[in-house]
Order: sequence, then C-alpha cells, then structure tokens
Amino acid sequence: MKKHVLVTLAAIAGCSFVPSAFSADAQNMIAEETTSVTVMPDENCKTFYNANNNKNWFIQLGAGIDIPYVENMLYKGDAKRRVQPNYQVGFGRWFSPYFAWRASASYRQLKWNGGNISKAKMGEADFDIMWDAFNSVMGVDAKRPVSVIPFVGIGVGYARGMKSDAINVYDDNGKPKKTSVTLPVSARVQFRFRTCDYVDLFLEGRLGFFGDNFNNTVGGKPIDINATAIAGVSINLGPRSFKTYSPCDDLAYISGLNNEINSLRSDLAATGAALAEAESQLPCPEVTVVECPDPAPAPILATVRFALNSAVITPEEQVNVYNVAQHLKQNPDLAIVVRGYADKKTGTSNYNMKLSEQRAQAVADVLINNYGINPERLVLEAAGSDSQIYDTNNWNRIVIFIPVE
Repeated sequence: MKKHVLVTLAAIAGCSFVPSAFSADAQNMIAEETTSVTVMPDENCKTFYNANNNKNWFIQLGAGIDIPYVENMLYKGDAKRRVQPNYQVGFGRWFSPYFAWRASASYRQLKWNGGNISKAKMGEADFDIMWDAFNSVMGVDAKRPVSVIPFVGIGVGYARGMKSDAINVYDDNGKPKKTSVTLPVSARVQFRFRTCDYVDLFLEGRLGFFGDNFNNTVGGKPIDINATAIAGVSINLGPRSFKTYSPCDDLAYISGLNNEINSLRSDLAATGAALAEAESQLPCPEVTVVECPDPAPAPILATVRFALNSAVITPEEQVNVYNVAQHLKQNPDLAIVVRGYADKKTGTSNYNMKLSEQRAQAVADVLINNYGINPERLVLEAAGSDSQIYDTNNWNRIVIFIPVE
C-alpha cells in the first residue's frame, strides 16, 4: 500500500515542475495547485485478514453420548431407546477469523429397538467446515471468552457386529447382513469457552443423517438419524494469528506526505515569484552590430609541373590549369601572380631565367585563350633557378600561383 501511495504522490509532485524559466503565469499555476487526500470515514475502515502460513492449527479431543433414531422410533418415542458412549478426536485449521476446516474420527456403540434391543459398533470419519458466528457478527476478538461455531460436514461410517431380529438386508449368502457402510451428512454446533491462548473447552451437539440402511433395517422413514452430544478440549498450536490490513492504516502517513508536498509547492511558488521579480529588474543589454569583412579568397594550392628543358604543358598537368581557371571564375575580383621556376642543376642561370619566363607565359596563354580569364588579372613573373622553393631539384620545374593582395 505504502509503495503505491509513494509512487502516486511522487508522480503528482513531479508533474508540478516546469523546466523552463519561471514566468508570472507559471507561478500562478503552481500556487493554485494543491494535493489532497480523501479521508475515509471510520465505517469504511474495515480490517481484512489473511492467514499466516503454518499457524492457527488445533487438535480436539472429546467424549459424549449417542442416541440413534431409526425407522419409526423418532415419531413414536419408543422408551427402549438406549444412550451409548461416543469418543472423538479431530484436528483442523482456521484459515481466517471466520472459517476453519476440521477432520475428525469417532467411535461409538449403538443400541436401538428392533423388536429386541439391537446393537452395533460403528466408526466414522468426517470433514467439516466451521463458521465462527460471533466473529462474523460482532467483530473479530481473539480474546472473546465464548464463541458459537455452527458447521456442516460429510463423512463415511462403517458399522459392524450388528445384532437385531429386525434386520431385513441380507448378504450374498442370504444371511442377515452384519455390517454397513454409509455416507452421513451432519449439522453441528459447538460452544467454545476460552481458558487461555492455547486451550479451549467446548460443548458440541450433532445430528447425523444416514440412509435407511444405517442399521440394515429398511422400513419406515427413508432417513435414520443419530444424535450426539460431546464435551471436550481444544488444544491450539499457538494463539490465533492473522495478517491484517486496513485501508485506513496509512491515512496519517499519507496526510503527512500531502502536507509536505503542499508546503514544498508553496515554497516553490514563492521562490519563483522572487526570481521573476529579480529578472524584471535586470537591465536589458545593448546589442552592438559588428560587420564582418568579406572572407579572404582561399589560397591557390595548385602547381603546374614541366618536363626537363620544356615549357610545354603536358596533358596530365592541364587539369591543374583548369582548376586555377575555375577558382578565378568563382572569385571574379581576384588577381594572381603566375610565377615560373627552373631547376638549378640544369642549364645556366640566364637560360633558366628565360625558360621560367616561357613556362609562366605558357600557363597564362591557356588561362586567357582557353578559359577566358582577363589578362589584367594575371601578373607574370620569372624566378629562374637562383631561388628554389623545393629541396628536391626536379620539383622546381614548375609554375606556381599566388593571390595578389
């Protein structure tokens, strides 16, 4: 119960938080929300019981008298009816404060009028369902001094040694039958007197209803009756103990949680209001607009390489000239330096100067003639071989491109 209550209250509290900044409307909404618990009136606070495992067992020992009512004797009141002893032992378990089951065995001697005094010996086993009427009507009280327990049951009876001149049921040999097996139904009531948690005294009355063959004499009424009165002791294997639950048990706990949540909500609303007030007094900062300059054109990383002692652009290098032309078209305000080089280990300085100039011019001609680049955007330079940009000699047979700032 408590787990369900905690989960429910946590969910209610969690729904009250607003993850965004506190606004005035949000504060009003939070302040208006409250959590309430409906307190049930006392008459609805019923206690429920569940059986504890391995508890509430009992053993009963008793002795008393039996009086059989067979054939027409119940209605004629025959004075020759005989009272005989009865012995009983049983055990059972209360599975709630209101109901129990009991299994019992009994032994009795029977005498009745059957033309002469007829008699038999009988054993019987019964299974009963017991009902504690006082607990059901007046409320559960384990210390109640007196209890009234009606119950019903069904059993099996076996009689032997029958002696009677009135027997008219015969065995397979045509002789009067000396035994009988019956399935009696019984109605009983037990008065129980508490002495302590472990011992009760009881008085029990019973009417057992048997078929007409109860005493192997068929005639008269179709049902034979055996009346029993027993006194005995009931030994409780420990005091009665049941798990109890009432929906009102946790009301005080729930009410405390409710008050705590409402207090937290009140604090939250006050804090939110103070925060909103503080935010309203903060100055609004001025915004300065900063214009960003246009980005500088990206550097041109392409180069055009040449063969030894050659100013002819090979087909493999044409793609690099194409890439430079596309870059110039994408940046129409860009001008570039087209600078040619020659390697230092081949030719003289004057010859290499002339060769580097021819290489620069060859690249410029392709940019102008093949791709329509304005000549004014191209600055041609010849670096010769006096300066080398690469440590590897052969790599210096190139033309490079440098943006003009």
